Amino acid sequence: MSGESWTDRLFGGFRKTSERLTENLSGIVTKARLDDAQLDAIEDALILSDLGPRAAARIRDKLANERFDRGLTDEAIKQAVADEIAAILRPVAKPLEIVAFPRPQVILVIGVNGSGKTTTIAKLAHLFQEQDYGVMLAAGDTFRAAAIGQLRVWAERLEVPIIAGAEGGDPASIVFDALREATATGIDALVVDTAGRLQNKRELMEELAKIRRVLGRLNPEAPHDVVLVLDATNGQNALQQIEIFKEVAGVTGLIMTKLDGTARGGVLVAAAEQYGLPIHAIGVGERIDDLRPFDPDLLAKVIAGVGR
Repeated sequence: MSGESWTDRLFGGFRKTSERLTENLSGIVTKARLDDAQLDAIEDALILSDLGPRAAARIRDKLANERFDRGLTDEAIKQAVADEIAAILRPVAKPLEIVAFPRPQVILVIGVNGSGKTTTIAKLAHLFQEQDYGVMLAAGDTFRAAAIGQLRVWAERLEVPIIAGAEGGDPASIVFDALREATATGIDALVVDTAGRLQNKRELMEELAKIRRVLGRLNPEAPHDVVLVLDATNGQNALQQIEIFKEVAGVTGLIMTKLDGTARGGVLVAAAEQYGLPIHAIGVGERIDDLRPFDPDLLAKVIAGVGR
């Protein structure tokens, strides 16, 4: 791990997002007070920055009622935007806590192929290890041999047990075996990979329903969490994925990845405002320790480009 702090990584990771928002907002303020035309221009700038129409309208309303006692400047606008982004993010910034009793806590991880789901599972396992929790992985995405192989490699690197089967095997039976083993060995967290195909929603829904049924035979509370992994580079398409997976899988929380490679990180704010689902962690890099819970006030400053 390098000497770079998490705060430094946040500012670095969100640089493109921050620059895009700053660029879209700059030069709008030309008068001593905000009139409707300027407020409309700011709202448009926020939508162009992927904050979404709902968050943009909320921030517009806040700005319309702001006094700006220290003068109306680009910096004052950015600070006011940061304040309202923080207000949107605070209710959803909820780390994934291991509280299930009896153990293990079963966490189904879902998301479309290519979202970084398997890597995120490894990073999540590492995050739990840092908190001294015992972790087991279950390779429930039997649709792709590559997914099983990738998860095995991560399990070896992290030195955590994994339950896996052959490509094309029954995901529910693998997950059942994993929960039985995790329960017997006193594992704290069982993190389950699941298929990411959305071409056939009915098939995926039936598969997840079957997984839920077999888990319920061993532990009526399982799964305790259904976490959707989103790729921030998809921008507003990520919101469509939330909509679909809420219907198909009963999502209980979100993790957003690849925020460091995109100017579309504002979609995090759009997701928070539109859905209000807990956002457990964000990813701003490739390293194993680049997935972390976030401080909403700090992240709001990072997105709005305040303080650096």
